[in-house]
Amino acid sequence: MKIWHIDSSGRLENSHSRKLTRYMVDKLQNKSEKGVIYRDAGNGEGLEFVNDNIISALFIPEDERSNLQKNGLKLSDGVISEAVGSDLWVIGVPIYNFSMPATLKTWADMLARINVTFRYTEKGPEGLLKNKKVFAIITSGGTDIDSEIDFLTPWLRQYMKFIGIDDLTIIKADKYSTDKESALLAEIDNAVASI
Repeated sequence: MKIWHIDSSGRLENSHSRKLTRYMVDKLQNKSEKGVIYRDAGNGEGLEFVNDNIISALFIPEDERSNLQKNGLKLSDGVISEAVGSDLWVIGVPIYNFSMPATLKTWADMLARINVTFRYTEKGPEGLLKNKKVFAIITSGGTDIDSEIDFLTPWLRQYMKFIGIDDLTIIKADKYSTDKESALLAEIDNAVASI
């Protein structure tokens, strides 16, 4: 069993979401000695905006794809491989301008792939990434999580259901301050203990 640790903050230093995910991943490793796959979506490493090569490659058989189309899907293949190979995901995401960092959306676009991580059926979309547990630590300086101006959290819930994730726990670190840190760390400790 592996942990997929995903950070998406544009900040490298002084990032609250990075600090909290690192804390949680360390606690999880101490508890069960799980291996970790790390993805830094915050700096866009290994990610690419969806473009014509990617879109066209999705709608033709693999053996008919051009080299450009095959190369366009390589980054997506890598993200999907990390997702499939991990049982427990820890995602750190700050709210930027009422929503997510663009790099997290790019990561999500690389992960959502028709007939690989989801498919359409007569009953509607079906997610194919089953039996995964996801913790999302959402930080915010001024936006209340789950308020009418938070467009990230409802999107994240819908997105996870879309790709097959039914077990999503959101740890709210909104209006973040150092005064709240000990309560957040205790909440993370409790979440780890519940596994």
